[in-house]
Amino acid sequence: MGRGRITGLSVSDVRFPTSLAHHGSDAMHPDPDYSAAYVVIETDAPDGLRGYGLTFTLGKGTEVVVCAVNALSVHVVNKDLDEIISNFRGFYRQLTSDGQLRWIGPEKGAVHLATAAILNAVWDLWAKQEGKPLWKLLVDMDPKQLLSCIDFRYITDALTEEEALTILQNGLEGKKEREEQMLKYGYPAYTTSCAWLGYPDQQLKQLCTEALKDGWTRFKVKVGADLQDDIRRCRLVREMIGPENKLMLDANQRWEVKEAIEWVIKLAEFKPLWIEEPVSPDDILGHATISKALAPLGIGVATGEQCHNRVVFKQLLQAQALSYVQVDSCRLGSVNENLSVLLMAKKFQIPVCPHAGGVGLCELVQHLIIFDYIAISGSLEDRMCEYVDHLHEHFKYPVVIKNASYMPPQAAGYSTEMKEDSARKYQFPQGEIWQTLLSEHKIQLNKA
Repeated sequence: MGRGRITGLSVSDVRFPTSLAHHGSDAMHPDPDYSAAYVVIETDAPDGLRGYGLTFTLGKGTEVVVCAVNALSVHVVNKDLDEIISNFRGFYRQLTSDGQLRWIGPEKGAVHLATAAILNAVWDLWAKQEGKPLWKLLVDMDPKQLLSCIDFRYITDALTEEEALTILQNGLEGKKEREEQMLKYGYPAYTTSCAWLGYPDQQLKQLCTEALKDGWTRFKVKVGADLQDDIRRCRLVREMIGPENKLMLDANQRWEVKEAIEWVIKLAEFKPLWIEEPVSPDDILGHATISKALAPLGIGVATGEQCHNRVVFKQLLQAQALSYVQVDSCRLGSVNENLSVLLMAKKFQIPVCPHAGGVGLCELVQHLIIFDYIAISGSLEDRMCEYVDHLHEHFKYPVVIKNASYMPPQAAGYSTEMKEDSARKYQFPQGEIWQTLLSEHKIQLNKA
């Protein structure tokens, strides 16, 4: 019996009013409402399984991504799932190479976020049909089949398919032991939840205290809006977590190149491991200049959550512009494109520390980084995955954190499925939650 033909694709605009409590606030995004374009795929297969996918947004603009998903759906509905999987590279290229839609990309912006949401749903459905969590589906896959899912177009000057095959074949050694290690101990995480920019000092102190009690040893602080405020907050956090625990900084693209260097030098006394997104995510040479300037201080540069595609990552790696690769499960073209970046990072020997600050991102990216350790990188040195303690209760299979580590998911699929009640209540603007907020004037429609 085949996997079935895709008979339906629906997409909804799901938004959570996180701006009300300043969750997720940073120097460039002071009032985000964590949101998602949420895709559901159905087939005519007798198993009745559905594929769920999403891409992360910040409120306004989600409706644009929803429109892009609907526009791309013509390439999905009535497709046989077996045909998609047997030529996944071709299907990926079909979605990203529509002769008209690619003009509003290509492979970037709203149309690429929509591509990610659709493909995430396809991967979720495939993993469910195999009865495996996504990470295990990837781990068990033959190297050549894995590579058949990747579009190597535009990156062969940095990584050929033959080089990628060698990396995966070399990763077979010790693979079983690494999988057992993950199942026992999990993948190390760091927390961003303590130090959002909009949090007052007292809340920051309370959250750091609680995190330390829970075993967290790696903390990230949002910076970039006001230097003196940054100095005060970094000193506060460093004093609370002590000299041995790790501290990272994130400016969310706030600065100019020279400004970034000068600003971070003034924060160097707090011994940050990295400065994240110091400038525009498109400024490859700017990142390289900053990396070179900060290297003598032992401060690395991290970026990736708003890198449009594998080509931008390729250039960042070629230019020696970053010390940490931060893949995002919903910014890039789903698992397919993330695989190419994980392989390039391995070739260039740059550790991967995924971005996961958003609704559903922790649930998804845990699969990618656990697979990366087991099958590609084989190392935990200088590696950790971001964790934020927000909105997990809305997912059917939320992340499990134990001893500040991601424990490998056990449920089949990509952990993308929201609880039906949550998806309905938070649908914008007709959901119950939003109707209440709008009627009470806590949020204005033109600002939502």
